[in-house]
Amino acid sequence: MPTRSIRAAASASELCVSCTIYKPPCSCYVLCMIHAYTSEQKRRPNILVIMGSVRANRLCPQIAAWVIDIARAETNFHSELVDLIDWPLPMNDEPDIPAAGAYQQVSTRAWSEKIAGADAVVFVAPQYNWGYPAVLKNAIDHLYSEWRNKPLVIVTYGGHGGGKCAAQLKQVAEGLKMRIIATMPGITLPRSTIEGAPLDMVADIHHQDGSLKQALLELEAELDDSFLQDS
Repeated sequence: MPTRSIRAAASASELCVSCTIYKPPCSCYVLCMIHAYTSEQKRRPNILVIMGSVRANRLCPQIAAWVIDIARAETNFHSELVDLIDWPLPMNDEPDIPAAGAYQQVSTRAWSEKIAGADAVVFVAPQYNWGYPAVLKNAIDHLYSEWRNKPLVIVTYGGHGGGKCAAQLKQVAEGLKMRIIATMPGITLPRSTIEGAPLDMVADIHHQDGSLKQALLELEAELDDSFLQDS
């Protein structure tokens, strides 16, 4: 009968009699054919790539799509693009503080459900005047507990890579008790693009994929640990 080894984090109560009989004296279980098959069917981590800019002529869609392409090539994530243009969240529409979770508006409840259903998030944000866009801050501040303990990758871009934007996002995420991935890719844009020239993804961006791949690997490891703890 075909077998396949997995980590010992699987609970013995989840294994059939055959699996427990053939448990070896080491840090793995040998699964029977049925459990080896069903273990392959476990869902992939659901990652939301949130675009942090809604300006006209923004570069965010191109850069966020590139992030998703690399995530799909390098990881087993189910990656979904979230455009804040599609999530209008008026700044004055909720009477209570987000920590109470007593959302009155349908739009806020839908946003809450979207974020709560994700295993991790990626913020893709430009640096504006040494900070990050107000629309992203508003989207973050509409919620509270939904962000807590959520793994986060911060990807920024700008004339110098957006490091000050990343630092501010990191500080906010720390306050929300998010699990911030150590590598924070900063994508440097050419001066001509900042002044309005078209962005050439191949010439200007693709060679900067090293830190992004590293961040995604760190996120994958973080999620592997989470899934093992939950199993």
